[in-house]
Amino acid sequence: MRTGCSDEELRGSVERMTATLVHRGPDDTGLWCDGGSGAALGFRRLAVIDVGPTGHQPMVSSDGRFVIVFNGEIYNFTELKTELAREGSTFRGSSDTEVILEAAVRWGAEAAIPKLWGMFAIALWDRRERSLLLARDRLGKKPLYYAMDGDRVAFASELKAIRAVRTTAIDRQALAGYLRYGCVRAPATICEAVSKLPPGSTAVLGRTGGFAMRRYWDGREVAEAGVAARPENGDATGAVAGLDVLLRDAVRRRMVADVPLGAFLSGGIDSSLVVALAQAECGRAVRTFTLGFKDADYDEAPAARLVAAHLGTEHTELYVSARDALDIVPRLPDIYDEPFGDASQIPTTLIAALARRHVTVALTGDGGDEVFGGYVRHVWAGRIRRVARWWPRALRRTAGRALGAVSPTNAGRWYRAVERGIPPTMRQVHPWEKLAKLARVVAADTDDEAYESLVSAWSDPGLVLGVDARTDVWPRDGLETSRIGSFAERMMLFDQTGYLPDDILVKVDRATMAASLEARSPLLDHRLVEWAWRVPPSIRFRDGVGKWALRQLLARHVPARLVDRPKAGFGVPVGAWLRGPLRDWAESLLDHGRLVREGYLRPEPIRRAWSDHLAGRRGDDVRLWTVLMFQAWLERWR
Repeated sequence: MRTGCSDEELRGSVERMTATLVHRGPDDTGLWCDGGSGAALGFRRLAVIDVGPTGHQPMVSSDGRFVIVFNGEIYNFTELKTELAREGSTFRGSSDTEVILEAAVRWGAEAAIPKLWGMFAIALWDRRERSLLLARDRLGKKPLYYAMDGDRVAFASELKAIRAVRTTAIDRQALAGYLRYGCVRAPATICEAVSKLPPGSTAVLGRTGGFAMRRYWDGREVAEAGVAARPENGDATGAVAGLDVLLRDAVRRRMVADVPLGAFLSGGIDSSLVVALAQAECGRAVRTFTLGFKDADYDEAPAARLVAAHLGTEHTELYVSARDALDIVPRLPDIYDEPFGDASQIPTTLIAALARRHVTVALTGDGGDEVFGGYVRHVWAGRIRRVARWWPRALRRTAGRALGAVSPTNAGRWYRAVERGIPPTMRQVHPWEKLAKLARVVAADTDDEAYESLVSAWSDPGLVLGVDARTDVWPRDGLETSRIGSFAERMMLFDQTGYLPDDILVKVDRATMAASLEARSPLLDHRLVEWAWRVPPSIRFRDGVGKWALRQLLARHVPARLVDRPKAGFGVPVGAWLRGPLRDWAESLLDHGRLVREGYLRPEPIRRAWSDHLAGRRGDDVRLWTVLMFQAWLERWR
């Protein structure tokens, strides 16, 4: 959008932008331009619903007022379409895109957005008012970047599209946040003057200039209102029955597609439950996909195979070698567009590529941990804090240093000695990682510090940047200001509003769209999130184990013995690879002279961490991978 531009200039800009996004939409391309108003919209389409010409975008409303480009899926579009038809709307095709347009015509653009259930990034141009509406879904499943430069506004699903039409400089404050969290948290981006629209938000740019931002759904408000209204003791049987109804509906809605559909299956609780309900919904064998690794600590294939056999899915598994995984590494800066330090990006990218050989849409189990309390920290961090907060500060710091000094080898040896006495659901696959986090929780002075230490790669970014950035990168009010009383639930809230949209959903969106695959997450239906905050904590946590309600529901479909196993996450042995096949690559990126010349990171703490890791004194793969992904990104994009 830019005033005073010719059609040719506008078209050229939009064509350069859409050319960078072919992977997100290989099936069709479109461009709409109005040089008189200075507006142009471009689109790359992955055709999933109404795959013919009537689903083409950019799309113009029936009255000619609105023009839309829209990435995602609206899961209640059939109900909205019926409601609009009763009010006199007519439709040319069967796409959800057209429903959004006609909803804007009937109810107004901003009023229509909260009526949409689903995942979406929307740009809606009002030709009469000459205003632009941007909107993003409630949980932040679909990305939306935007940049303003005088009277010029550019927006896109990925940062690379904006880079195609404007130069960008690195935002050093965003870099500090990245080093802490391993991702760049909204609304910041790694580039100055480029922002992300936060989840659950709209932004309207009118004739007078400047975006008017509004939150139509706020995760923190939802959580606090739910906790305030919930009963102290709930009906567990009734709660599980209510969850069953909601989740079945969420799965059913996400199975609507005019192209082949399958599901990721890890053999854990979340993906197994989604697959079980999908199989029950369609009455036939669902296509399921799993990756296998030769390293037993990271191999989910045997567990997934058992669940697939029990449910009777049409199962595909692919055992990948270290070489297969390592071949992905050079592509990561292109795929993720910003520095991204979550190493589970590697298997996610691999499984997306596997699934795309057979299907165009894949259901996932994402969201179960954040919504239903599935992370180890949700159960144990609160208990540790209740004990440690009464210790003298000096004792906590001493205990934290002692625990943090245990080498990975010794941690593994000690854990194996006691593992048989630990219930299966509480066992750990990577004990050193948990011990290192335990050390940080014990040493923390406040709940905020404890949580921050659990989700941080570099707990003090200033150490690496050479500046004190600690207070500036904490992006929101602290846990201790929340009206939610439980530390565990406050951690879950911050996971839902920070870690989930800025890490997990970024990882899944970029990995799947790089393969031209659409991922859908039933456990992140906003109605389920709201429901989870309205039920007593015992529905989520019980007997030292999280996800109690999901476990009860899954037991109706899959025996507990098939899914009760240590939680491993979706990872790869990055630590071992950095000492082995990735060592030369890492050494090049972490070279002392190179770091000095580039001028972004201080070499001393990085080289020290690298030496300790190579010697086995520490398992510093998380911190090192965060730095390496910035360095690789810098090499690709600078």
